[in-house]
Amino acid sequence: MTAAHLLRPFGMYRGQDALMTRLWEAGPQRQSELNKLLGLDPSTVSRMVQRLEHAGFVRRRSDPDDSRALLVEATPADEALIRDVEQARQDLERRALAGFTDIERSVLTRVLAHVERNLTVD
Repeated sequence: MTAAHLLRPFGMYRGQDALMTRLWEAGPQRQSELNKLLGLDPSTVSRMVQRLEHAGFVRRRSDPDDSRALLVEATPADEALIRDVEQARQDLERRALAGFTDIERSVLTRVLAHVERNLTVD
């Protein structure tokens, strides 16, 4: 809920930051790949992309390698959004880890990495 609250001023909903981060880091992606990468239902990703497109953060275009597929790409208009999302993430991390010592943060990082490995589907 806190993440959603921090993203709301930028016109974003929870989860959209992960989609945008993927586009910023890897460039245009097929919508079907975003479904897999985010581990979400195709209809959920489709709604996310529609909302982001309506907000002017992404655009969809035909994949030049496969005209049946759509590529989703970040728009140039979202340059400020990158900074805003990063700031929101830093704020969320600061809030989540408030009062933790450096040793506790290190232990938490190792424990969460272990949990992630346990839950990663091969």
